[in-house]
Amino acid sequence: MRYDINNIDKAENTLRPIKTDMTLEEFFDNDIEGYEYVKGELKPMSPPTMEHGEVSMSLILPLGTYVRDNKLGHLYPADTTFKLGDRIVKPDIAYVSTERLPENRRQGSPIAPDLAVEVVSPTDALYDITEKALAYIEAGTRLVWVIEPVAKTVKVFRSERDIRLLTRDDTLFGEDVIEGFSYPVDKLFE
Repeated sequence: MRYDINNIDKAENTLRPIKTDMTLEEFFDNDIEGYEYVKGELKPMSPPTMEHGEVSMSLILPLGTYVRDNKLGHLYPADTTFKLGDRIVKPDIAYVSTERLPENRRQGSPIAPDLAVEVVSPTDALYDITEKALAYIEAGTRLVWVIEPVAKTVKVFRSERDIRLLTRDDTLFGEDVIEGFSYPVDKLFE
């Protein structure tokens, strides 16, 4: 391997990307825990907080049960990698339908998920989260949910022009991606 990760401790303290000569394929084959690969840089992931975990679990449980009981596909947790063009990302929650599942599942996913869920952390910049949501869409993800625990909202991305904001009074729907799934937004924050 040609890449040097000696600066990782420094990056963890600042959450700044590290320029690397590691290729996308090398990262995909040799995942570095706690990092995503974005346009030739290792991007430290925000450290998960208890709130982040609570919000993630409040969706993983009902969504996972619905997907499993209806035999729709598979749900993946935050340590699963997905290839999005020139990025390798780790959504907080991802869903891939049965018909799109890659044959080789003993590695990260070479395809974008059908649904990607990102839970905003205190150190996440709004610009970065929006850019990531749009990168999912551009790579073929059909639905992106960005959950914002402080405002208790969910931003739903279908395209760069179809973006909706849901509040605690609304219901989150799986639409045509996970048909029949619905969940009250306020339950995400209990």
